[in-house]
Amino acid sequence: MEQLCALHTRHAAPVLPVSDESLAQAERIIAAGGLVVIPTDTIYGIACNPTNNAAIDRLFAAKRRPRSKSLQVLLACVDGIGELGLELPEPLDALAASFLPGPFSPICLARPQCRLATVRADDHTQAVRVPDSDVTRRIIAVTGPLAASSANISGGPSAMTAQEAYAQLGDGVDLYIDAGPTPGAVASTIVAADPTAADGIAILRHGVIDDSRIRAVLRGMKNDAGKTVERSDGTVPSSAAVPVPAPTEPHAQPNGGRA
Repeated sequence: MEQLCALHTRHAAPVLPVSDESLAQAERIIAAGGLVVIPTDTIYGIACNPTNNAAIDRLFAAKRRPRSKSLQVLLACVDGIGELGLELPEPLDALAASFLPGPFSPICLARPQCRLATVRADDHTQAVRVPDSDVTRRIIAVTGPLAASSANISGGPSAMTAQEAYAQLGDGVDLYIDAGPTPGAVASTIVAADPTAADGIAILRHGVIDDSRIRAVLRGMKNDAGKTVERSDGTVPSSAAVPVPAPTEPHAQPNGGRA
């Protein structure tokens, strides 16, 4: 508690380059319930401990983000999905194998033992991502998995630099990790399993990975040695019967829009 109070009373949030020292500071801040802005392979994100309700409350408050909007969980590797008590339904498991690490955010199912405080209460789902960025994965390897959203005020422009993030979030964040400009303002593509769709998916947010690439992978699955997304009787496996959640608030739109 004393650590968390100290975070709140600090006057100026530092903007630090990537180093062992700044990552160790990020680890301490996340463990204490604080907020850190980090670079990703799309834009800068604001992040916290995904099992800490107070930290999640702070993140929503810092962004002025409606609580009806979801948060993603960033992981250092795909294996972390199962370790968090999440599972990828079909055919998202195959899509994840094709597109992760990368700007692809599949909607997972939360198992009963999942401890994430970011899981949607209405349908027990959670969007995840493994960024295609050595820097981001290095940060997550130190801090552990991170609940994240775009590093901006809700409705404001996406931040492609730590300075742009600071201009919006200021000292509401405890640390900014500066790795220079990110590749672009186009967001990750969010995809859910949808048993009512012909190809078994619903694209909830269009992003870097366009629809044609995703559906090409699905077509390849159907043509690969008799393997199909559907059963032979035309039905979708029960593991793909995931409630399709409402779209999350985007990190950024393909036109460089708002989050």
